[in-house]
Amino acid sequence: MTQVPAPIDILLVEDDPGDVLMTREAFAHHKIRNPLHVAEDGVEALRFLHREGPFRESPRPGLILLDLNLPRKDGRELLGEIKQDPALRTIPVVVLTTSEAEEDILRSYELHANAYVTKPVDFEKFVEVVRKIDDFWVTVVQLPHR
Repeated sequence: MTQVPAPIDILLVEDDPGDVLMTREAFAHHKIRNPLHVAEDGVEALRFLHREGPFRESPRPGLILLDLNLPRKDGRELLGEIKQDPALRTIPVVVLTTSEAEEDILRSYELHANAYVTKPVDFEKFVEVVRKIDDFWVTVVQLPHR
């Protein structure tokens, strides 16, 4: 009998309210049970990850969905800090961004992103991408428990 994996917390680092809404709708559409937390920029994401200030009680995410173009601390800088921090580096980071630029893809992998996904602009395609990310990172992959 196949056991249903326990839901993991997902941190979405995204400054565009429309993209946050689309992600929430994609989760609802596919009945994704994973709690989705949102940080609007890299500074807020680090506070969430380090459980500082209003995020003292925040759970450790099992997966981070990261946009690259963020205010205050962009996604590239945040990715580098996450992957250099021994307490955070094992959290998988999926870059989920509109950029198809080869230099962004290369730089993200150089910073140890676990995957790079270009956001489709079409809602139905976006919903399908979110479902595939969930299927792979939550259902297929063995993630460390911390």
